[in-house]
Amino acid sequence: MTGPTLRIERGLLKDGYARLAGVDEVGRGSLAGPVSVGIVVIDNSVRNSLQGVRDSKELSPSVRNAFIPKIRQWAVDCAVGHASPQEIDDFGIIGALRLAGHRALSQLAVQPDVVLLDGSHDWFTPPEQSSLLELSSDVLSNVPPVITKVKADRTCVSVSAASVLAKVERDSIMVKLSSEYPAYGWEDNKGYASPGHIAALAERGACAEHRRSWKLPGIGEH
Repeated sequence: MTGPTLRIERGLLKDGYARLAGVDEVGRGSLAGPVSVGIVVIDNSVRNSLQGVRDSKELSPSVRNAFIPKIRQWAVDCAVGHASPQEIDDFGIIGALRLAGHRALSQLAVQPDVVLLDGSHDWFTPPEQSSLLELSSDVLSNVPPVITKVKADRTCVSVSAASVLAKVERDSIMVKLSSEYPAYGWEDNKGYASPGHIAALAERGACAEHRRSWKLPGIGEH
């Protein structure tokens, strides 16, 4: 399979955008832990693609970890933002994704002029009636335009790199949380619905790091 390239990004930069941010999320389907959003900013100074990078799901943990310093050196700027299980419960998964994305955006020293977002739905741009509890008014007025592209995590290097950044950082969080809640096996399943995780939910119920607004498997089945 041909790996991701800079073809889409270069086309957008030629269209007049000075800086582009590739954006991707991880943890959306997890039962526990945060949802995380990675942002990788590039401009015309980035001449070469990042060889070997792929969507984070296609790389082993050791390869993903090895890419982190390479991505940070390659990109103009990059960051990862998170939204907690409580925020997922409070705002819904789309609102939490938006919150995590804008937390990542706020960390950047170099602000992008356009966002290239994986998927077909623009969850990054706040709706006109967005709750100010979710995003402050200064954030709402400073959102770059968003372009969505299905499978951008597989075809666009900046988005693939963003997925790797987010995956490595979120996995690290889940491993740390597993020491506080060892019964759920998060060091291995990272909060997803593995058989061991579901069995622990059935036996012990949910903990503070679970998304309690979700229909958690195992809960109430015994």
